[in-house]
Amino acid sequence: MNLKNFLDQLVEHSLNNAAGDPSPAVVKQAGKPEFGHYQVNGVMGAAKRMGTNPRQLADQVVASMQESGSIEDIAELEVAGPGFINISLTPRFIEKSLATMLRDARLGNKADGETHPLGKRKYVVDYSSPNLAKEMHIGHLRSTSIGDATVRILEFLGHEVVRANHVGDWGSQFGSLLAYMSLLESEGKPLATELKDLEVFYQKASELMRSDELFAAQARQFVVKLQSGDEACRTLWQRFIDESITHCQAIYDLLNISLSREDVRAESSYNDDLANIVAELESLGLVEVSDGAKCVFLPEFIGKDDKPIPAIIEKSDGGYPYIATDLAAAKYRSKKLKVDEALYFVDRRQTLHLSQVHQRKSGF
Repeated sequence: MNLKNFLDQLVEHSLNNAAGDPSPAVVKQAGKPEFGHYQVNGVMGAAKRMGTNPRQLADQVVASMQESGSIEDIAELEVAGPGFINISLTPRFIEKSLATMLRDARLGNKADGETHPLGKRKYVVDYSSPNLAKEMHIGHLRSTSIGDATVRILEFLGHEVVRANHVGDWGSQFGSLLAYMSLLESEGKPLATELKDLEVFYQKASELMRSDELFAAQARQFVVKLQSGDEACRTLWQRFIDESITHCQAIYDLLNISLSREDVRAESSYNDDLANIVAELESLGLVEVSDGAKCVFLPEFIGKDDKPIPAIIEKSDGGYPYIATDLAAAKYRSKKLKVDEALYFVDRRQTLHLSQVHQRKSGF
């Protein structure tokens, strides 16, 4: 039990005795230093129900707590305003608490497995998740930092945690990158040198994709080869992926992030299960064909035209968008890893996407 809850129970016991019926104490951290460390806000609500003066009721609660001696070594009490009770922790209590914490390797915190109503839990934490075709941006750094802090806290509390770095290493943009890599190799240029600046590399490939129709056609062919498992294409792709992960790992090491290469489970790792995902959704009667694409229309998500927003699970060209990959990842984490809970740390702009992914759990 934390200190706030402890104080809440102490105050509530005296308030119930004074009010004659169950009344919540509503202990909150004080908003300003002059109000002490905590503030009791529940007296006025109890006084209103009783039809009595709230300040007089607050005086009774303080007197009851002081007479019982339950608060003497912990805090000083003061009735303020129309009926608030300000609680200031005593220097003696703070000093004693800090000394006790310092003697404990866990600073007084019990493992959550000992106190959590469901005991030790298994979590998968999805965070960082950069697109390996580009350098990480501030959104990835935010996800990385917050996610890693959460992982460390959960492990400190005694839970089992699976780090999931769901990196983007698949999709149509890799066709242009592979075509550009092939072009550089044909010109005898060292790839390692070119790949040192991923952002510049990506920009050059994208520019060629827009300006050179022959190059664009080759890029589309590379997508087909990549998805069909062409060995030479996969070897070229793997070189790019390895270099990209090295870039990411350098950032993790610099920021003391606990992610490693072993925590990477990329989008491509779910590729073989995507057709099964679509088949399972079809068996559940959830799939409709719209403009050649296979979609799931969820009534919970309505667009500006008052029509359901489609969740596309297979594009008209037979390709699979992110929602299919994320469904496969959710299935893997549930069925294979058997986690109790999954936590995602992503950009707010992914809210609709992830809400659609996790809206229907039947069959997954």
